[in-house]
Amino acid sequence: MKFTDSPVIDLTVNGTKLSIQQDNGSMHVGTSVWPCSLILSKFAERWSTLDSSSSSSSTTTTSPNPYAELFDFRRRRGIELGTGCGVAGMAFHLLGLTEIVLTDIAPVMPALKHNLKRNKTALGKSLKTSIVYWNNRDQISALKPPFDLVIAADVVYIEESVGQLVTAMELLVADDGAVLLGYQIRSPEADKLFWELCDVVFKIEKVPHEHLHHDYAYEETDVYIFRKKVKKNDAESES
Repeated sequence: MKFTDSPVIDLTVNGTKLSIQQDNGSMHVGTSVWPCSLILSKFAERWSTLDSSSSSSSTTTTSPNPYAELFDFRRRRGIELGTGCGVAGMAFHLLGLTEIVLTDIAPVMPALKHNLKRNKTALGKSLKTSIVYWNNRDQISALKPPFDLVIAADVVYIEESVGQLVTAMELLVADDGAVLLGYQIRSPEADKLFWELCDVVFKIEKVPHEHLHHDYAYEETDVYIFRKKVKKNDAESES
């Protein structure tokens, strides 16, 4: 693993500086820091309920926090899919999501573990990691779902993996939980299929751009909140 010539990305979350070392010489996209992990982290920081008196978590507005319930991490379990170098997972831990598992495929694990070790002092502990291939039901079951929050950033770029991703999100998130997605179009074919499949399973809320962190509101990136749709059979049994 050669990190020597790859740029380091610094990100301050809740007053703590994270230093992420990329491996841009790798053949895997997961060993680079992608923009969506940054916008997702800073969006969560902007609306974090960890400490409303903190300047790092203030909303810069006097109106009620529309994401107060989403970012109330007390007694919540979280998981990140396609964590890569671990930026978003580490950021959410710093914002109070203390029970979180960072997952990716095996070739990306050295870069992830390198960065977790690099930031151990900032994090205060070693975060849990797990090798997860989205089409491996045994690996998903071993994580003991459901999770209250599923985090994913810049994970839709290969059409062949889209169905596996949507199924994994559905299996992992609790019926009353949420998927928080940082998104940028990487492939028109993958993009089209992703939204078609998600529309079957989830209610989709697009976060207004003005709600993103003002320094991390890139024009080409978006944040979405997914919640499971009530299945017809479930609705009929409740009526």
